[in-house]
Amino acid sequence: MTIQFSLASATPETDATPCAVVGVYEDKMLTSAAARIDEASGGAIKRLIDSGDISGKLASSHVLFGLGGIAAARVLVIGLGEQKKFDSARFQRCCAEAARVLKGLPLSTATSFLPQVEVPGRDLSWKLRIAALTTDHATYKYTATFKSKEKPRGESFSAIAFAGDAGAQSALDQAGAIAAGIRQARELGNLPPNICNPAYIAAQAQQFAEQHDGVSCEVLEREQMQELGMGSLLGVAQGSANPPKLIVLRWNGGGDARPYVLVGKGITFDTGGISLKPGPGMEEMKFDMCGAAGMFGTFVAASLLKLPLNLVCILAAVENMPDGNAYRPSDVLTSMSGLTIEVLNTDAEGRLILCDALTYAQRFNPQVLIDAATLTGACVIALGKHASGLMSKDDELAEQLLAAGNASLDRAWRLPIWDDYQSQLDSGFADVANIGGKNAGAITAACFLARFTEGQRWAHLDVAGTAWDEGRKGLATGRPVPLLVQYLLDRC
Repeated sequence: MTIQFSLASATPETDATPCAVVGVYEDKMLTSAAARIDEASGGAIKRLIDSGDISGKLASSHVLFGLGGIAAARVLVIGLGEQKKFDSARFQRCCAEAARVLKGLPLSTATSFLPQVEVPGRDLSWKLRIAALTTDHATYKYTATFKSKEKPRGESFSAIAFAGDAGAQSALDQAGAIAAGIRQARELGNLPPNICNPAYIAAQAQQFAEQHDGVSCEVLEREQMQELGMGSLLGVAQGSANPPKLIVLRWNGGGDARPYVLVGKGITFDTGGISLKPGPGMEEMKFDMCGAAGMFGTFVAASLLKLPLNLVCILAAVENMPDGNAYRPSDVLTSMSGLTIEVLNTDAEGRLILCDALTYAQRFNPQVLIDAATLTGACVIALGKHASGLMSKDDELAEQLLAAGNASLDRAWRLPIWDDYQSQLDSGFADVANIGGKNAGAITAACFLARFTEGQRWAHLDVAGTAWDEGRKGLATGRPVPLLVQYLLDRC
């Protein structure tokens, strides 16, 4: 369940909240909210700073109980670090630490005065939205496949009020819709592949369309894809007992305007096919559908926000499995575009489903075409877990997406997609090979997709490093939902 957001109207010392959240800098400088609580409580915070109990170090935390002179039952003091170094990223980190502490306390609601903190270059609306989204993200808990338990004693954290004026309500309304989209993406990503298969994603999309006015959903089955000539996508799917689905969601909020079209890679489990992946870490390949999950989440947020634009979201949902009917290295597939593809590695399957989905997307006459995919390990090597890879031949589109990433703190970094790299995809047996060798793997994957998007304003996001956290307990992150929703908001 998404955390409920609201605006606080009371002052820090008069707010009868179960917990008031304030900030303190490392140089013993109190924020205005902390200073008001300190004064009303007879200098309680300053005494703890002087004694060394509160350091003010970045993202440190200290819970104070039973302070006299104020209405709050508790005060959570968050360290803001050095005032001269405080910036957007540090603000987000402090909000995350506050949420981490709050969800462990026996309370259902709290009031945060952190949005009153000065963040260079950011206004109140930005601070409210980031604070709300960070709180929702930090308090998310995956429970779908655990044995149901009786709720423990105490209360579950479910709502937070933020200090702000009435004019900033729209920022919290935006945050609520975006949080719902991020949670949709995270939940799909976290579900195991025996539940979240192509049919499950299709059912979720159909259910969303049925429940929301202005949203429609069409699901293309294998037979329809065969009639369209999607030999590349179907080649990947032919080794799985779970049939593929091409899911098309539409939101019409922009009259007769050409739509923005989002395409997501939805490999619900990736064994690598005949080019079988190594066993260690293969369990993380349930996350190989996070590109589609992210596009679905973006669509959810955009339609809940009722954005005044037209949006088409295409989810290519397929499972890549090895069996007696699986496609092989050296097979030649014929794509929907007519281009033939030599398969050199069946573990480079994402681009094979995306190329047909991107070709199909062009029937909607998009003004912009964007795909997102957990496409290459090479992108993780290049950029790590912090930035998504962005590739586009359209400089204006690339700059708009980079700006949206910086504004939402869901950052991307642009990599080249020069024609110089295309020769690495040469094949002696087909129009193009599906891999370009070990060098520049993220770039050659995008170069492959570029052959199917000629004449389009197109951008590719490689989210292989950013869509989920590593490790056995790593969860889906919901990226690039914040980036893409910000991009769409900017277009409005």
